[in-house]
Amino acid sequence: MSRRVVRQSKFRHVFGQAAKADQAYEDIRVSKVTWDSSFCAVNPKFLAIIVEAGGGGAFIVLPLAKTGRVDKNYPLVTGHTAPVLDIDWCPHNDNVIASASDDTTIMVWQIPDYTPMRNITEPILTLEGHSKRVGILSWHPTARNVLLSAGGDNVIIIWNVGTGEVLLSLEDIHPDVIHSVCWNSNGRLLATTCKDKTLRIIDPRKGQVVANNFEEPVALQEMDTSNGVLLPFYDPDSSIVYLCGKGDSSIRYFEITEEPPFVHYLNTFSSKEPQRGMGFMPKRGLDVSKCEIARFYKLHERKCEPIIMTVPRKSDLFQDDLYPDTPGPEPALEADEWLSGQDAEPVLISLRDGYMPPKHRELRVTKRNILDVRPTPGPRRSQSASDAPLSQHTLETLLEEIKALREQVQAQEQRITSLENMLCELVDGTD
Repeated sequence: MSRRVVRQSKFRHVFGQAAKADQAYEDIRVSKVTWDSSFCAVNPKFLAIIVEAGGGGAFIVLPLAKTGRVDKNYPLVTGHTAPVLDIDWCPHNDNVIASASDDTTIMVWQIPDYTPMRNITEPILTLEGHSKRVGILSWHPTARNVLLSAGGDNVIIIWNVGTGEVLLSLEDIHPDVIHSVCWNSNGRLLATTCKDKTLRIIDPRKGQVVANNFEEPVALQEMDTSNGVLLPFYDPDSSIVYLCGKGDSSIRYFEITEEPPFVHYLNTFSSKEPQRGMGFMPKRGLDVSKCEIARFYKLHERKCEPIIMTVPRKSDLFQDDLYPDTPGPEPALEADEWLSGQDAEPVLISLRDGYMPPKHRELRVTKRNILDVRPTPGPRRSQSASDAPLSQHTLETLLEEIKALREQVQAQEQRITSLENMLCELVDGTD
């Protein structure tokens, strides 16, 4: 039996099953959903959905442990001054999410495990570097705190979220608007699509395009004539790609193999209502006891429902062939190590005993002291009284004041963390 037949036989009975209504999130407080976005993002703890609120930018974060009707006064994450265009959960911290906005900024947020009483309005970090709207965000798959953003200025910026600094800026690669960006599995290369209809493979640390203008596709799959934009989701563990169309009511899935014809149609899940957007659960968030191989979160106008893909098996034992070791939440590299040229594959975990999300982990941002940065030498010029150097006494006074303020901030951070933990324990105790 050929490899193609063997691989297809494993997934030929894959089917889609929409969850019951009481397992969905209903009546999202704002009926309109920002159209120019990926709509929603999901991880094993939370579901985040972009909404429009009073002309500003906001999104709502819902715990996956609780479903049903969402209260109209449920708090939002709001801080942008214009619509939010993209959101992305950090793969190495389930409580951290980044948002990009039409206001040209990126904000990084810490989401508590408990439900806050009021809107979350203060981000951990605000990143400013784009001159136009920022519509694309993507976290590095293996390096801690490395975040990519792409804007309407045709620029890609790679940030160190741990320090708030720009690691790399790719400014002269794309002549037009960037439509999408994706890291490869170890974060060594980027794939981008652009309005100029060119697919580029980029080495970001060299700032070079290493491949583009592919003459002929390896495989060509004819789809329907719908005008909706296709949202692709790829699962490397099962080599299945899922195609969901905006405004469509179906999900088509195909198996990818290394031998011709490379792309094999498996099945189509269809429903009555069209999707306005779709979220895709990471593999570590699936229920392995039910042979669940994929879970989508389908966004309607006022509801978000899960769609579950399973492979029926008679045995209750763990299915090794369905669940190879998969990327876990631990990073393989630090940001500085990746920038220096190191590469590492994702740190894998086994799903044999299921996955339990770790408890709340705080993201700490360390801003470097500007006094430690020496100015670049330049031409000497005459000094006037207005730009005379600071006296030694004045400089020491400033340093002491900075030190005192830093200690005060750290003390307040510890107090806030302690109060949050107390509140979380009280909430858990009343559930």
